[in-house]
This record gives sequence, structure tokens and C-alpha cells, in this order.
Amino acid sequence: MAGDRPILIVDDDEALSALLLEQLAVDGEFTTAHASSIKAAEALLLGGSARFDALILDVSLPDGDGRDLCSRLRQRGIKVPIIMLTGSDEEADVVRGLDSGANDYISKPFRLAELLARLRAQLRIFENSEDAVFTIGPYVFRPAAKQLQDPVKNRRIRLTEKEAAILKYLYRAGAVAVSRQVLLNEVWGYNANVTTHTLETHIYRLRQKIEPDPTSVRLLITEGGGYRLDPEGTQRAA
Repeated sequence: MAGDRPILIVDDDEALSALLLEQLAVDGEFTTAHASSIKAAEALLLGGSARFDALILDVSLPDGDGRDLCSRLRQRGIKVPIIMLTGSDEEADVVRGLDSGANDYISKPFRLAELLARLRAQLRIFENSEDAVFTIGPYVFRPAAKQLQDPVKNRRIRLTEKEAAILKYLYRAGAVAVSRQVLLNEVWGYNANVTTHTLETHIYRLRQKIEPDPTSVRLLITEGGGYRLDPEGTQRAA
């Protein structure tokens, strides 16, 4: 299972928001935050202190129209998936929502399973797009470009296709260590000619590229017979 993905729910319906917060977090696939107004959402999204992989955004909010917020977020360069919620399924409303920059549009009442399926689908599309960006330690990781950028040192690190795939899979695994065999199968496929030694070689080369001090590993941790990524770089490998 992928690691927890931060999702922001912007809705002033307390009952619906509580349900979404609970259900999205139940399997550990997502972590959730909530804003009940446009002002609160903008404080979270534009304040720079929080990162979200997707938004679930209601059209009708107490201090404005969610579609206007969506447009402003797109203008500010926020490209993560946005799923709009609305009480209307009129074609004009749907078109206006999509024109504002929303990726999908769901009418209330809706089935929770359908919302989750659409959310996962939009996340998959985004992760494989040129716009997907993740933070790993001091780096901005762009999987589609196979590149890490260090804005402080103003340098770019080129990755091979396999190195980028390893980082992306480990990032999505969150705090859970991924066994060598699982990682090998996910990145190389079920190829009998590829051994764990191949993976270990790639891990070694990745550490040479990304660890500030490869002799004191903090980002790409060996753990439990496999590997785990610590995007914050807060833990030292044993």
C-alpha cells in the first residue's frame, strides 16, 4: 500500500467533513486536514507550512465560491488534483467547475467509494505528469523529469530511470520499509535475470547522489531487510 497522502478537505458541512476525514484516514492511505472556509484554505495552501497531494473542494463556502478559489490556486501555480463537490449536476455548473481548473466534479449526494476511486485515479494521473513534485530532504524531486533540484545550492541531480522509480516507490511507501524483493519486482518487474545485488548497486549509487554525507545515511534508510525513505532526513541509519 502507498504511504499516507495528505489531502485537504475544504467544506463547511460539518457532518460531511467529519465523515470524509474519518473515512479517508481509516486505512492509513491518506492523512487529512480540514478547512471550513476559503480564508482558512488559503492560509494552509499559500502559507508554505503544509503540503497536500490533493484537494476535495466544495463549491459553496461561507465566504465565497470554491470555483473562484480553484482558479486562484491554479494562477498561483498549485497544480495538485482538485475534486469539486457540488449540490448541482447541471451541465453549466459542471463546465464552470472544470473551466476553473478542477480535475473532477462530483455531485452531492455521492457514494464514498466513488469519491475515493476518483481521488486515487487523479493522484495516479498527477504522479505520472510533468507537474508532479515531491520534497525529499533538501531536494525538490520531479519524477517525470528524473531530476532532483537543490534550490539552496542551486544544483540539479540527474537520475536514471530506475533511480527515479526507486525514489518514487519508496516515497509513496511512506514510513513503511519496503523489502528488497518487493522493490525489485515493482521497479524491474518479475525478471528472473535481475537479482537483489542489482538493487543494492542502485541504492548505493543513489546514496552517493542524494545523501549530504553518504557515510552517515539519513534519507535512504536500510531497515527490516529492505529500504525506507525518510523525506525529512531526520533519522540516522543504524
